[in-house]
Amino acid sequence: MIDGPITVRPVRIRDAKALEHELLSNRSWLRPWEATSPYAPRSFDMRSSIRSLLQNARSGGGLPLVMEYDGELAGQLNVSGITYGSLSSATLGYWVSERFAGRSVTPTSVALATDYCFTELGLHRMEICIRPENRPSLRVVEKLGFRYEGFRRRYIHINGDWRDHFCFALVREEVPEGVLNRWKSGNVPSDAAEVPAVDRVAAQSPLVPRPPLF
Repeated sequence: MIDGPITVRPVRIRDAKALEHELLSNRSWLRPWEATSPYAPRSFDMRSSIRSLLQNARSGGGLPLVMEYDGELAGQLNVSGITYGSLSSATLGYWVSERFAGRSVTPTSVALATDYCFTELGLHRMEICIRPENRPSLRVVEKLGFRYEGFRRRYIHINGDWRDHFCFALVREEVPEGVLNRWKSGNVPSDAAEVPAVDRVAAQSPLVPRPPLF
């Protein structure tokens, strides 16, 4: 999958060293948005992580990819939770190195991967969940016209705690011309990713436990 200087390709075991270098050198940039485990610290054993991703890919549950800019590794993009049959959907997650921010690496890669999942894998729906504070990622779904679907309270464990997320999605019928082509042709609906005021307010309010019924 290629568009200009940007390439999206399957991850390989030999990417481990370069990925580890990028993750470690971008700690302060990535930590606020990094998925964590409530049960155990995350390991930086990239070879083991890649093997696990590839095993999941062989079983059809995921599509682990890397993003490149002019041949340099720029980040990762994972299509996870692939489900076929009556659901035919998947979820997108990604990270990009700070030095490649602002070069359209992420939106282009998300568009390429979504188009691939729709046309080559035959999926029907693609979802992206984003923390309300993650303005750069919110810009990605705004640019590509992912439609806002709702607010998910304490949805994913990020940077050491359960965090709220906004949910965005596209179904194949919405983009017959392709996600990338729609974006480049300027036909993305301007308000598709708009978050309602009530959900923006909810995301700024702490979760208050309900009192017992008796």
